[in-house]
Amino acid sequence: MEHTRREQLQDVGVAALVAVLGLVEVWLPMESVYGSGSPVVSSVGIVAFAVLLSQRRIRPRLALAALAVWPVFGVLTGGSLQVLFLGQLVPMLVLVYSLARHAPGRLRWLTAIAMAVLLVVADLFLPLLRDPGELVFHWGAVTLAYLCGHGLRASADRAAAAAVRAHQAETEARERAAAAVAEERARIARELHDIVAHAVGVIVVQAGAAEQVVEEDPAFARRALAAIRSTGAGALTEMRRMVHMLRELEPVGAFTPQPGVDALPELVGAVRESGLEVDVEVTGERTPLAAGLDLTAYRIVQEALTNVRRHSVAERARVALHFGEADLRIRVSDGGPARAAEGEPGHGIVGMRERAALFGGTLTVTSAPGFTVDAVLPLEVA
Repeated sequence: MEHTRREQLQDVGVAALVAVLGLVEVWLPMESVYGSGSPVVSSVGIVAFAVLLSQRRIRPRLALAALAVWPVFGVLTGGSLQVLFLGQLVPMLVLVYSLARHAPGRLRWLTAIAMAVLLVVADLFLPLLRDPGELVFHWGAVTLAYLCGHGLRASADRAAAAAVRAHQAETEARERAAAAVAEERARIARELHDIVAHAVGVIVVQAGAAEQVVEEDPAFARRALAAIRSTGAGALTEMRRMVHMLRELEPVGAFTPQPGVDALPELVGAVRESGLEVDVEVTGERTPLAAGLDLTAYRIVQEALTNVRRHSVAERARVALHFGEADLRIRVSDGGPARAAEGEPGHGIVGMRERAALFGGTLTVTSAPGFTVDAVLPLEVA
């Protein structure tokens, strides 16, 4: 959420700077101002465009509506508009670049189509823009801005996908290593068990033999007792070694802190980088959670958002956490519809349900409309 507020402040700052430059251009006036339109109308249009531009990353659909500002003013004034460089073209370049870089899914292509339509209409109704040099300039500038934003978006998507693949490969390698270690430990434990069992068998035989001849052959009995002592000491050493090995904890990741509800902003930021917009709402009186419950809440949200990315074509999801007096309620939902299934089904829902049940909670999943996960976790205060 802090990341979202910082983005909003940055966008407002850029929009304000663009508006100031446009107003300075109109009221000085500068040589880049063409046409006999009203400076007041131009000023209102510049401010309106800047207000919508300030939503370019948080609400990209609303920002796209800025492309309708100048056509609407053109109709209202009967086509008597000023043609501006800093007040019109520069804000449009910023908007086109931003939407190509940050807008989700099909909205990026809708931006390209809307901008092309706007330029065609402007060229048809504003004679100042029909000069060949002017046509090359504004069409080239807009195309370049869009391609820069689209190229950076594609590069970021490839980098994110590569990071995910690297993380998956690392996780799989750790799992294979852990499985190999566990298998080897099990084999060693079986071998040590056989050794100890054999030693105990020898002790029993030697003790029985010593019992039978203890009065008739004390020397043999002493030798048997010595053998029992030696064999027992060896068996005890092997037993201690086996117990120590089986009790030893796997050191991998032992010092890595487990995530919790406080780590949700980082999770949401990573999901947004993948192209899915996420709205987060936290209500109720926040209380510290026990470590296991805190981790369970985080994993449920994480797995639910993963399911949205994998199994839904939705471009926006909503995460709601409500801290009640006796329980924590979690809801993750999207607008759907579902994506066609690819590959084998995973175990995400089963895992979420098992995590909730471990703490006496419940988890329900509905798929119409959209995909919704509702979890209720009884509170265990830390």
